[in-house]
Amino acid sequence: MKMFGLKYLLWLVVLLGFTAQAGAQSITSESQSLTKKQQAIIPIAAFTASGDLDSLKGALHNGLDAGLTINETKEVMVHLYAYCGFPRSIRGLQTLMAVLDDRKAKGINDEWGAEASPIKDKRSKYDQGKEVLGELTGAPQDGPKTGYAAFSPEIEVFLKEHLFADIFERDVLSYSERELVTISVLSSIGGVEPMLRSHMRICLNVGLTPGQLQQFVNIIQASVGEKEAKAAQSVLDEVLRSVKSE
Repeated sequence: MKMFGLKYLLWLVVLLGFTAQAGAQSITSESQSLTKKQQAIIPIAAFTASGDLDSLKGALHNGLDAGLTINETKEVMVHLYAYCGFPRSIRGLQTLMAVLDDRKAKGINDEWGAEASPIKDKRSKYDQGKEVLGELTGAPQDGPKTGYAAFSPEIEVFLKEHLFADIFERDVLSYSERELVTISVLSSIGGVEPMLRSHMRICLNVGLTPGQLQQFVNIIQASVGEKEAKAAQSVLDEVLRSVKSE
């Protein structure tokens, strides 16, 4: 058990607590509770982003046991490099390889799962990404560029063409699963509250509920820490107040 890491064990205790209370609290009712696979994605993304590889090993075992395929788990780490960089992503993938070797040695044969479907859209990647971002945000993307996009048009192009076209259009993970990865990373690295705010709103747009986002914060508290959870809770409260007033 030592190899799994203290944070992972604490998170597992909290997760078991969620399960035990599911019938008593609306926050974990069937319609409000994240699936086991969605719950497993959160610490995998958070530990990869923070570089806590000891705890990541335990989270990976749990995620594979919860039904994540190898390709889905790989995709979590491919997705998050856009938010925390290649070094963290590659170290996560290397840790996954070691975990899979360990499981195979124990006679556990994990399912590879589906590969990403070919993208047949013949439009430019920029136009594809613009459409995906519009779907995610529920807002048109044809207005004049402002803020960082006006200051650095290059990065706005990279975001549309690569993040929202190349990455988000890969159907190994759903939009809601990708957003769970994203807010897990942003909560883990900290100091990016405006981005976390935007992506929590996107979470609501792609079908996650306020109760599921509260459960997300609770898992962050157990797996990452009090400071990160407090910041995430503050952002979530702000987003929910804003949505309610609209």
